Formats: sequence, C-alpha cells, structure tokens
Amino acid sequence: MKVHRSVVELASAHFLIDNYSSMLGAFLPFLHRELGLTLSEAGILGGILVFSSSLMQPVYGFLSDRLGHKIFSALAPAVAGTFIASLGLAPSFGVLALLIFMGGAGIAAFHPQGASLAASVVQRRAGFNLSFFIAGGMIGYSLGPVFISSIILTFGLKNSFWAALPGILMSIYLLRFGPSPQPVDRSRPRPPLSRLLEGRWLPLSLLYILVIIRSIIQLVFVAFLPLYFTTLGKSEMEGSQYLSMFLLAGGIASFIGGILADRYGGKKIIATSMAGCFPFLFGFLHTEGPISIIFCTLGGAFLLLSTPVNVAMAQRLVPEGAGTISALMMGFAWGVGGLFVPLVGSLSDLYGLPQMLMTLIFVAIPGFLLALMLPRRTDLRAADFKLDHGRVT
Repeated sequence: MKVHRSVVELASAHFLIDNYSSMLGAFLPFLHRELGLTLSEAGILGGILVFSSSLMQPVYGFLSDRLGHKIFSALAPAVAGTFIASLGLAPSFGVLALLIFMGGAGIAAFHPQGASLAASVVQRRAGFNLSFFIAGGMIGYSLGPVFISSIILTFGLKNSFWAALPGILMSIYLLRFGPSPQPVDRSRPRPPLSRLLEGRWLPLSLLYILVIIRSIIQLVFVAFLPLYFTTLGKSEMEGSQYLSMFLLAGGIASFIGGILADRYGGKKIIATSMAGCFPFLFGFLHTEGPISIIFCTLGGAFLLLSTPVNVAMAQRLVPEGAGTISALMMGFAWGVGGLFVPLVGSLSDLYGLPQMLMTLIFVAIPGFLLALMLPRRTDLRAADFKLDHGRVT
C-alpha cells in the first residue's frame, strides 16, 4: 500500500520527537550516578516531562486548529532535541527540571498538529495513515534509550547534546518542505469545543479513560524499566536495550493494530490489548532470564497494540476539531496517566520497585472491562457510522 509523502515526512518527524521523549529513562541511571538522584527525584523528573509534553498538548492543539500554521509541527523536533539532549550538561536537579520542561514543550507542540495532518492527507485511509504516523513515533520511542546511551557511552555524559543534531536538521527540512494545514476560514465562526463534543461524551469518555489506563502502565515502565534492570545487576546499556525491545515491539504492534482495526473494528483491538498485556507483564515480573525478557517484549506489544485506534476513533467522532481531540487523546490523557510516575517513584523508595510494578499492572483488568462497554459505532469501520452535519449517527 503506497504511503503519501506527507505522511512519511510526518512519521519521520514523529520518529525523532518520540525518540527524544523516551530518552529520560535511559538518562536516569547515568544521572543517578553523576548527581546522586533518588528514586523520588527521578519520579519528579518523569512527572515534569509528562506535564510539559502531555498535559499541555490540548493548548497546542487548540492553537494549531485556530491558527492553521505549520510552525507547531515544524519547529518541534529542534526544540525537543536541543533541550532533552542537553540533560547531560545539567549541574543540578533544578537545571534538569528546567531542561526537561522546555524539551517537553517541543514534544507537546508537535503531536496534535502532526496527528491531524497525517489523518487529513487521505481521509478514506485515516486509520492506516494514523497507524503509519504513530508507528513511526513508537519505533523512535523504542530506539531513543539505545541511541542516547550509545552517545553517552561513546562520547561521555557531557557530550550528550550531539544527539540534538537530527532534530535540528528535521526542523530545517519541515520548515522548507513539510506539509501545512488547510488555511483557516476566519469568515466562518467556529463552534465552541463544548458544542463539538455534544452528544459524544460517552464514547469519548470511555476512550479517554482507556488511554489513561494504558498510559499509566506504559509511562511508568518507560521511566523505570532501565532502573529495574540495573537493580537486578544488569548494565545501563542492557537496561536501555531491554526498554527498546519493549517499545519496539509496541511500535510494530501499534502499526498492526491500526490495520486490524480497519478490518475488525477498534473495540475488539482495544479489548485484546487490555486482555493480552496483563498475563505477559505478570509473567515478566515473576520469571528470570530469557523467558522474562520475552514476556516483557510481548507485554509491550499487547499494551501498545491499540495506540492509534483510540486516536482515530476520537477523530472520527469529532472531525471538526481533530487537532484538539488528538491532543486530548494523545497528550492530556497520557499526561494524566503519567502523573503516576512520581507517585510510583516515591512508593518505590518505601516498598521497592518490583512490588510497585506488580501492583501497577492490575489496572489492565478494569481497562478490559471498560473496553467491552465501548459502543459499536465508534469502531473504525466506515459502515458502523456516518457523518451528518458533523454529528456521528
């Protein structure tokens, strides 16, 4: 199936953006040794990244919908890369927090507009386009820890800033050649968001809660998996490699999930994701050696299987505000889930990281039950609904 050039460009930029967004977990073992960070401080840094990169996305989504300028998606790779890759230069916890906040702003600016542009290139293939776009990000997310660990181990922690170069080059390309949104028709008043959401609260609320549940597990594992492996005697590089395997499996699965949702319906894919991740992550935490790594990888695959499905469902329910709704699903919901990162860090200081990870994965069980409650009409199959004056029927 041929992929539109603009979707390839956006997926490539998404690859780099999410590459930078996953680097913090790999940075932490080095920063822990260099600056003496506690698990609580590591959790706080993770929470700052979640707030800046995720909870702020609706603001950028709203602005991109209103302004119709590509600057949000085009400048984001350079901003994210410059600040995140410079973490190795930070002399203190306070400077770390500031760099993470600024890098997160670049991450937040990209996602709403990027997802909206990817879905709008070819409307009838929105599910496939979003799957390609999100898979690009997930693969970048999976390689971020290994990329930055390789830079640090080769050139030293203080030279980590060289990792910013790909993001800067991507921004130069996007500003010159990247896709732009459709011009905003300012002569036609846009209805308020509350009106756009009218009559669609139930399916959107269910989708929103499901993204939060998935995000709680995903973001905590991304933040603490390398540290978890180092407590088992593994090296920092091995911890980064295992995290990359977890995320790479998820990236591949997310692409497959979007394609399967076009055929079988999004509801089934989300339910399968919730039902499948729990036993594998449970097995990962109760085994050792190669079988444990296999369980971890399969757990990541099932967990992230439905990543593009929630977003595509929500965009079809509210097509008039695709950027804003993408931000709510990709950013704000992830951000709310990510608030558990500092909580898990603090509790891990008291009860141990393995015990907290084990407790965490049980949230997948109510996630499966909620997935079964999704109305059939929010499936990705076109036959399940039609649009009538912007309203799903």
